[in-house]
Amino acid sequence: MDARAKLGADTGKSAAPVTITNPVLPGFHPDPSICRAGDDYFLVTSSFEYAPGVPVFHSRNLVEWRLVGHALSRESQLELSGAKSSQGIFAPTIRFHQGRFIVITTNMTTGRGFYVTTDDPSGPWSDPIFVQESGFSMDPSLFFDDDGKVYYTRHGGGRHGAVFQAEIELETGRLRDVARPIWNGTGGVWPEGPHLYKIGGRYYLLIAEGGTSYQHAVTIARSDSPWGPFEPCPRNPILTHAEQRQLPVQATGHADLVQDQEGAWWLVLLGIRPWDGAHHHLGRETFLAPVHWDAAGWPVVNQGRPIEPTLSVPALPGGAPRVALESYAASPVRDDFDAATLAPDWNFLRSPRPTTFALGARPGWLRLRANAWTLDDEGPVAFVGRRQLHYACRVRSALEFSPTAHGQRAGLVVRADENNHYDLMLTSTPRGLELQLQSRVQGESSTVARLEWSSPGVELMLETGASHYEFFAGDGAGVRHALGRLPSQPLASEVTGGFTGAYFGMFVSGGADTPPADFDYFEYTPLLTNAGLLTRAAPEGSA
Repeated sequence: MDARAKLGADTGKSAAPVTITNPVLPGFHPDPSICRAGDDYFLVTSSFEYAPGVPVFHSRNLVEWRLVGHALSRESQLELSGAKSSQGIFAPTIRFHQGRFIVITTNMTTGRGFYVTTDDPSGPWSDPIFVQESGFSMDPSLFFDDDGKVYYTRHGGGRHGAVFQAEIELETGRLRDVARPIWNGTGGVWPEGPHLYKIGGRYYLLIAEGGTSYQHAVTIARSDSPWGPFEPCPRNPILTHAEQRQLPVQATGHADLVQDQEGAWWLVLLGIRPWDGAHHHLGRETFLAPVHWDAAGWPVVNQGRPIEPTLSVPALPGGAPRVALESYAASPVRDDFDAATLAPDWNFLRSPRPTTFALGARPGWLRLRANAWTLDDEGPVAFVGRRQLHYACRVRSALEFSPTAHGQRAGLVVRADENNHYDLMLTSTPRGLELQLQSRVQGESSTVARLEWSSPGVELMLETGASHYEFFAGDGAGVRHALGRLPSQPLASEVTGGFTGAYFGMFVSGGADTPPADFDYFEYTPLLTNAGLLTRAAPEGSA
């Protein structure tokens, strides 16, 4: 039997190829990890300072994904009170073993690695079991070998570090020995995101190198032992766009392999889509690519071709997607806040206070109550937000708010981090109520526009193109006031240095005496689908 047959790459299936759109999870969905349980696929991504932590997605065909919950949804699981932006929860790995799902990750703020388990990925998940080791570690993964041994594999050593490994007792988190280096990679900085597999009788170690930006790459090595020595693939890196800056997808890396129920292999990975070739503000996104194995037993990603916004792939497991080109977030979203709980797409900043928000205080409205924190602080400000998923989209919300003192404010925010955000808000001044558009860039705040307002009610709106955000206010009588247009570039990760992506959020701040802010609805409408972004995002003025 040749190497390809051993690896299960050729199924003999002759179904016609399917055209899919990448990313399969647009917007801030970095560091994907995937597992299969029967005919079902589950995928998790990093969440950093946002709560709940570690979103969990489900699919039957690897293209259409549905958010089913979060692995970290309780204070006992998720300590983010001191988390800086782009800290908190890094790079989870999800695995399925003997009927149980397990997610392992690191809280970079507390410096502790831990894992949670469940038999239902939609939750609830268990309280954490902490990995019993000290010192710097990141990007943990678990591998369950045929002999019952469980291996804990992670990055260590920083920029010029290595992949470390130890056996672990799952019941306690105790390591059977001190984790030791098993591979330094191929020479790229930050050898991270490791995943160990046993395929065709050999152990394969898949990692990322080059740092999670434009030099990102996927490399792989193999051995007859989980401890090495590891033989690198002669074609390493097996995927990178580092020297092809003209491509619309960049920073490809941090990948995970999965084999479908029919024997075919797939790779999920992160990438970015710079709208102008140099800036992206949607965050690092999740992409999908087919994999086959060559005669020497090495993986070949997408037939050796680059990852593009549309790919022709072999037949998908579970059949072709119901939406031909667009998967996650293809449709408009309107939340009228008439459910008993918030939809899982909504996030908070850091560890939210239970009194921050309420759905029952005013039926059909989301009520936010201010605390001591503002959007400029590294704290749990009264904020409820969701990811920006399209370069071109429209957001609308109706606010009722009656501030009584200077500094009390509520409205819509486009947030990259506490030092970089745009705020469209209703506030109080000595002259009375006023609508303001404020820009905060590199920690410096300025008022872009002011508009006297006579009512506590206002419809807040923004429209986006790849290069900009435009802000409007409606008076309820059909009159729309333009407040200004701000560039997207200051919110780009290349400028802020962050690992996340843009959020649209509702907020209130001003201290405990601030009256509540009530939001009647939130509406998100794509103006240009991700399937339309075949080269780069919408040109200037095309939104």
